[in-house]
Amino acid sequence: MDGLNRRLNDSVQLKLSFTLSLAILVVAIVAGVFSFLSAFDEAHELQDDVLRQVAQLMDLQRLSPAPPPTDARLKDVDEESRVIVQRLGEVNPSAAGVDAGGTLPLPTTLADGLHTLEVGGETFRVLVKTTAAGERIAVAQESGFRNEIARDGALRTVMPFLILVPVLLLIVADLVRKMFRPIAALSREIDLRADQELHPVEDRHLPVEVRPFAVAINRLLTRVGQSMESQRRFVADAAHELRSPLTALSLQAERLADAEMSGLARDRLTVLRQGIERGRSLLDQLLTLAKVQSAADLPQSPVSVQSVYRRVLEDLMPLAEAKHIDIGVEGTQDAQVWASEMDMIAVVKNLVDNAIRYTPEGGRVDLSVGTAEGRAVLCITDTGPGIPLSERERVFDPFYRTLGSEQIGSGLGLSIVQAIANRIGAEVRLDFSDREKQTGLDATVLCPASARRC
Repeated sequence: MDGLNRRLNDSVQLKLSFTLSLAILVVAIVAGVFSFLSAFDEAHELQDDVLRQVAQLMDLQRLSPAPPPTDARLKDVDEESRVIVQRLGEVNPSAAGVDAGGTLPLPTTLADGLHTLEVGGETFRVLVKTTAAGERIAVAQESGFRNEIARDGALRTVMPFLILVPVLLLIVADLVRKMFRPIAALSREIDLRADQELHPVEDRHLPVEVRPFAVAINRLLTRVGQSMESQRRFVADAAHELRSPLTALSLQAERLADAEMSGLARDRLTVLRQGIERGRSLLDQLLTLAKVQSAADLPQSPVSVQSVYRRVLEDLMPLAEAKHIDIGVEGTQDAQVWASEMDMIAVVKNLVDNAIRYTPEGGRVDLSVGTAEGRAVLCITDTGPGIPLSERERVFDPFYRTLGSEQIGSGLGLSIVQAIANRIGAEVRLDFSDREKQTGLDATVLCPASARRC
């Protein structure tokens, strides 16, 4: 019982359905009992009228009850429709029972009117009447048959309740479920939204009672959007403002490198220039992350994956050559995806840059593209150490870097890739390129190639 009460308190839909069903059942039971009793009494009244009509007919036609016949065929007469008419106080000379067609042993002292008497272990309804000729007659009918007929008639009256109440309960349950369907649809729509989808929910199809809740959600989404936009603007502005000082420091370091200095000073200058370069790279990544997290218009034309690969390789080929890494595109197959060219370049560039940085000297980085199940499949495979299974979820967090990594980086590359993938509807998968040795990284990006979004 406590579980039912808890479920009723937790669910408005269940509480409403239970309350309406209980009310319908109570009303149906009360109405059914009242209808049954009314029909039962009315049937008895009609049966009493039959006795009165028979007595009136005997009086008007000046008929006198005949002595009971002794023919055995009377036993085959329908007892339910049999009406006994006799003179009051008449004795059956054959001593035949009532069921055999005999008369009832009624006392002569009965007053005129209707009586319910028990005769010979059976109950009879008896009407006593004095005719115009001064003769007293009795018209009787067995009460058991009368009650059975009245009960059958009353049950037929109540039968519609027994059929319609379950149907009404099902209709009420279905109506309540349909009434709450817009709320469930709104819940699913909000739950399926991506992190950046903060546009207002549609509230025109919602009930008036729920519409204020949707309006409050829209106001909250607006405030969250403003807060996120303010945060992105701050990051972009801060990164932009820091670029000028870092550029100036980089120029000063280059000029300082041309001056004569000791070996120790030159080593320290090299470390300083590496730190400045790392800071500039971090600012560029912050600006890119702030840009990709902002809402963007849908592209108007498809982008060739092979052309994106070529542009990325042109930019990163010097980095690969410096580490003697064999890098290139496998195959000539191409795929067209609906996405911004800058977004696709950012995705591929960050994945290839990570592959080059984490692949040891003399390693290999391969780029390929294919199609599977209506999606374009972009693969960047390297022979580096790979990413352990325990860290594959964390590597998409901003500023997170794999434990034990000695490579210089900002920890924002995969965060940028994930942010772009979420916004354009792509999926990023990470796996070992060599599953037996559990080394290397196989980064796969799947984009729907046939839709107007990647």
